[in-house]
Amino acid sequence: MAAFHTAFGVHRNDAPTADVPAEVAALRIRLLAEEVGEYAEAVADGDLVGIADALADIVYVAYGAAVTYGIDLDAVLAEVHRSNMTKADEDGRVIRRKDGKVLKSARYTPPDVAAVLRAQTEVPW
Repeated sequence: MAAFHTAFGVHRNDAPTADVPAEVAALRIRLLAEEVGEYAEAVADGDLVGIADALADIVYVAYGAAVTYGIDLDAVLAEVHRSNMTKADEDGRVIRRKDGKVLKSARYTPPDVAAVLRAQTEVPW
């Protein structure tokens, strides 16, 4: 996504920062909402190609937002995945809410996103 931002002159940061112009942040929110809306429409229509396209666009725009904020999203996703894998209880059982959402067990450990972001700002010597 950084290549897209560079090629098309889209705002980007090379290190994690929340210091993004308000109009750029607002654009990122609108773009994500637009893509989620397209996904919802494709689901409602039972359009598998549209679903796949919308999901790809959501990911593409989300990664673009990460570039805007200077975030290595792959590293953040890896930490969130690590955390999510601790949701099962000590016997490997999954606890679900009535709608199917997987809930946290007592074994759950939250993601340390702050540590991941700190690591992204450290200069290797």
